[in-house]
Amino acid sequence: MAFDGVVIANIVYDMNRLLTGGRIYKIYQPEADELLLVVKNNKETYRLLISAGASLPLIYFTTKTKANPMTAPNFCMLLRKYISNGRIIEITQPGMERIVEITIEHLNELGDTCRKKMVIEIMGKHSNIIFIDEKNMIIDSIKHISNQVSSVREVLPGKTYIAPPGKGKISLNDLSAEWMENTLLVKPVSVQKAVYGSISGISPVLANEICYRADIDGDSAVASLTPVQQSSLYGELVRLKNQIETHAFSPNIIYEGKAPKEFGAFTFSMFSDLTIEEYPSISEVLETFYAQKEVVTRIRQKSVDLRHIVQNALERTAKKYDLQLKQLKDTDKKEKYKIYGELLHTYGYEAAPHQKELKCINYYDGKEITIPLDPDLNAMENAKKYFDRYGKLKRTYEALSTLTKETFAELSHLESVSNALEIARDENDLAMIKEELIECGYMKRHGRNQKKRQGKSKPLHYISSDGFHMYVGKNNFQNDELSFKFANGKDMWFHAKKMAGSHVIVKLGTANELPDRTYEEAARLAAHYSKGKNAPKVEVDYTERRNLKKPPQAKPGYVIYHTNYSMLIDPDISSIKEISDL
Repeated sequence: MAFDGVVIANIVYDMNRLLTGGRIYKIYQPEADELLLVVKNNKETYRLLISAGASLPLIYFTTKTKANPMTAPNFCMLLRKYISNGRIIEITQPGMERIVEITIEHLNELGDTCRKKMVIEIMGKHSNIIFIDEKNMIIDSIKHISNQVSSVREVLPGKTYIAPPGKGKISLNDLSAEWMENTLLVKPVSVQKAVYGSISGISPVLANEICYRADIDGDSAVASLTPVQQSSLYGELVRLKNQIETHAFSPNIIYEGKAPKEFGAFTFSMFSDLTIEEYPSISEVLETFYAQKEVVTRIRQKSVDLRHIVQNALERTAKKYDLQLKQLKDTDKKEKYKIYGELLHTYGYEAAPHQKELKCINYYDGKEITIPLDPDLNAMENAKKYFDRYGKLKRTYEALSTLTKETFAELSHLESVSNALEIARDENDLAMIKEELIECGYMKRHGRNQKKRQGKSKPLHYISSDGFHMYVGKNNFQNDELSFKFANGKDMWFHAKKMAGSHVIVKLGTANELPDRTYEEAARLAAHYSKGKNAPKVEVDYTERRNLKKPPQAKPGYVIYHTNYSMLIDPDISSIKEISDL
C-alpha cells in the first residue's frame, strides 16, 4: 500500500488534535535520515517519528524507543538550538500532497517571538526534512540536494525553499464536475490510471477502490464509460472528498491469512473477502503493519535457500515422475505381444516363408487379427521375438509400478515441505524444516554430525466457536507429533484431501461428539493451511485419530486411513479465534 496523500491527511488530522499548542520537549536523530520529536501537550507526552528514508519514508506517532548516537548529528543540534521548547502553532498538508508542514513558534536570542517551519516531504527516494525561516529560506535539511544531484531544485542552506514540482494533478479540494468532464474523462488511459494520475494524494490501490465502489472495472478505458458510470465515478470521488473533510477516517489493516496485505485510512470494499482489522489510529496501523511486514519479509528472506532446494527437488522429481508414467504407459503393449506369440504358436504353420503378415482369428475375442512378421524369420522365431518383447515389457511394468509409487510419494512429501515453508512464522519453524530436509537427504549437515539444538516450535492453536481446542501442524514433524503423540484415539483429525497440507487435531475433552460448527471450523483450518488455500472450495477428509496408520519407513507427515468422511468447505478462517500459546 502506498503511503499516499489520503493516509497523510489522516496523520495530519491526528497531529493537529494531539500536538497543536504543545511544546517540543526533546529532539532526537536516531538515524541519519530520521527524527524523533517528543512533544508535551495537555499533560500528555507524544512521540512523533519522522523518517525520510529512501526505502520507507514515514511519519507517525510511536510508543517505541530507539537507541540514539552518543553525539547528536548537526541537523539535530541545529533544531535543538532553534525550536527546543518551541510551541507548535499549526500543522498543514498543502493540496493533499505527500507533504506535512509544521509551523513552530519560538523565542530567539533577543527574546523576540519568531516562527519557523519544518517541511516533511514523503516522496520515496526524494523524501526530505527541511527547516525554513519566516522568509522561506532554507536553514538546513536532513538531506542536502545540490544541482549536481537534481537539476530540478536545490535543497541547500541559504537557498529559497521551492515546493516539489507538481505533475499536473489537482487536489480533491478543487474537484468539480466541469474539471471531471474536461480533464479526467478525456484521458486515453484506463480509469484507474486516470484517477491516480490526475488527482493528488490518491495511490493506484485507492484509485482501484474508488472504481470498485463505482462498480467500474478499473482496467477499462475511460472512453468506454457510460454516462451512468461517469456519474457514479464522480459521486465516489466526492464521497472520498467529504470523508476527508469530515475526518471520517477508519484506519485498518487488510490481512490475507495472517500476513498483512494492505492498509488504509478508509475501509476497502474490494477486500471484503479478506480479514480487515480496524485500529484506533493511523499511527497504530502504520507501526503494526510495517512491524508485521518486516517479520514476514525476514522469514521469507531467511527461507530463500530452503525454498530453492525444495523447488529444485520438486522440479527434478516431477520430471522423473512424468517420464516414469510415460514409460509405464508404453508397457501397455505387452499383452498384445503376448497374444501375437501365442497365436503364432497356434497358426504359425499357415505362414508362408518370407511372409510379412499373418491374418488369423484371435481366439480370445473371436475377431480377425493381423500379426506383423519379420520376413527373414520363420513363424516360431517371430513368436519367440514377440514373447521376448512381452517379457521385457512385463519386467519393466513390474519395476515401474513400484518406482512410480515411490516417486509420487516423494513428490507429495516435497509439496508438503513447500507448504510448510509457506506457513512458517519464525526461525524455529525454518529450523525444523531444515532438519527434515537433512534427514531425508535433500541437504547435507555441515559441521558436527549431531543435530543442531533447536528452539521449540509450537503448532498453531485455535479455539472453535463452541470452545473446542484445535491444533494445526506447521510442518511434517509437528504433524507427526500432533497425530501420533498429542492426540488421543477419539480426537478428530482433519486434512485436505489428496493435497499437501497441515494435520488438524480437534481435542474432544470430555465431550462425546463435536458440534457441526466445530467440524466446519476445523475443516476450514485444514483447507486454509493447504495448497488449496486460494481455491473457493476445498475437499477435506476427517476421521477419528485412531483410524490413522503410519506405514514403516514412511516420510514425516505421511499417514494412511481407510475410514473417513469428507466435506467441501471454503478456506476462510477470519472468524476463528487463534490463541498464542499451546
